[in-house]
Amino acid sequence: MLFQTPAQEASYDKIALWMHELFGKFPCARQDIPGLGLLMGSALVEVLVFPWGEDDAIINTRSYVVTGADITPELMRFLLEENTNMIFGAFGIDANNDILFEHTIVGSTCDKKELESSVKAVLEVADDYDDRLVEKWGGQRALDRIH
Repeated sequence: MLFQTPAQEASYDKIALWMHELFGKFPCARQDIPGLGLLMGSALVEVLVFPWGEDDAIINTRSYVVTGADITPELMRFLLEENTNMIFGAFGIDANNDILFEHTIVGSTCDKKELESSVKAVLEVADDYDDRLVEKWGGQRALDRIH
């Protein structure tokens, strides 16, 4: 795994240990970006670590909730309105029209409880919303894409 800064590597090492302690198994690691993955129900969450300047890193917890949905104005309005109810994180649509939910925290100040809250919030939202979104706007959940 290639790290761009020492701060990115230190943040990754810290969260890799905590992810193992919190979730009882070592999550699957990515090869292209320093990160880990965890499956819960029909959702997959990735915890990615990106450099932030020379002296820090950000920890981005994200889930591709649905891919291939029919992106309509109604769907976009629904996601924006749901964002106002979220305690941690927000929905977005990427350049490929995939619906994701993500939350970002600062690497140097992150503690184990904050990481746990971020991961659980993203997993729970993704696992709850993926079925509802697919039912109304089509597409595939993470579990559908894996199998």
